[in-house]
Amino acid sequence: MQQVKAVVARAKGQPVEVTTINVPDPGPGEAVVAIRACGVCHTDLHYREGGINDEFPFLLGHEAAGVVESVGPDVTGVEPGDFVVLNWRAVCGECRACKRGDLQYCFNTFNATQKMTLAEGPDAGTELSPALGIGAFAEKTLVAAGQCTKVDPSARAAAVGLLGCGVMAGIGAAINTGAATRGKSVAVIGCGGVGVAAVAGAALAGASPIIAVDIDAKKLEAAVRLGATHTVDSSTTDPVAAIREIVGAVYAGAEGADVVIEAVGRPETWKQAFYARDLAGTVVLVGVPTPDMELPDIPLIDMFSRGGALKSSWYGDCLPSRDFPMLVDLYQQGRLDLDAFVSEEIGIDDVEAAFGRMHGGDVLRSVVVL
Repeated sequence: MQQVKAVVARAKGQPVEVTTINVPDPGPGEAVVAIRACGVCHTDLHYREGGINDEFPFLLGHEAAGVVESVGPDVTGVEPGDFVVLNWRAVCGECRACKRGDLQYCFNTFNATQKMTLAEGPDAGTELSPALGIGAFAEKTLVAAGQCTKVDPSARAAAVGLLGCGVMAGIGAAINTGAATRGKSVAVIGCGGVGVAAVAGAALAGASPIIAVDIDAKKLEAAVRLGATHTVDSSTTDPVAAIREIVGAVYAGAEGADVVIEAVGRPETWKQAFYARDLAGTVVLVGVPTPDMELPDIPLIDMFSRGGALKSSWYGDCLPSRDFPMLVDLYQQGRLDLDAFVSEEIGIDDVEAAFGRMHGGDVLRSVVVL
């Protein structure tokens, strides 16, 4: 066992703190990873606010890259010294999805068996709940070895670590879930970190036009930098009408975009996405709704008559072992600008302040560099 510094949320709505935690030596199927960089994701804020569950205290952080320090018995996929991006989809290989070859839909993903614990204070020894089974706002963390994906060690950790969650969710929503390709039009409603990643994914796939929709001018500017060909300020313009007009000017007779990605997670924007797609088009929900939200009131005949597909995108329907190395290679080739997502590099003591900047829409990603 070793002791390291880490960011912990002890109670709902309370500021996070940097404290010392205990990291066990890796057991069977586990690995200890020395973290190099970890992005500050909105999901971490959800954990702090009790929006995920109430299993406090939480060890926050999950969009991370680092170096494997040690592995437990029976680990063959990675070894000490490997540069890895961490993921929260360690596939089991045994469930019905895995056995039919759909590993990206594994129903039984898993995490480390042992628990990291608080090392100081009156609650020393208390088990920590690592965010998404990772907990990477820490100098080192314990994960299942299957959560480690080897990538090019020369890649910038602050950039490629973001594939661990939001960037992969957005790129995958466009390419994997939405099947965006050349000859298809794409609209993205909501241009935060996941939304602009969906824009980047659509651009990578060769889709056109790519229409970014948001109420924030700064987010729309970021979407243009990542590949959007058109923008719509939905605070002043009806986004459904605007998307139909833009696509119709390119493809005569089109009644909307081939793929509309909803990256907000609200009923009203999902309804916009539904009516902004072309006949037989696809709606992809990648924005995460709250449990109390319900589908908007849409006549069933509209569901039938417009055809197409209504999909939810889990983690961009990614398979880390397949997608992470490919996307890192594209980044290294200059074909995918992951650096554009890194708004600032910060220290481990600055996570609470980064949450504030996130609220203000001032950053795509703050990245903790260790």
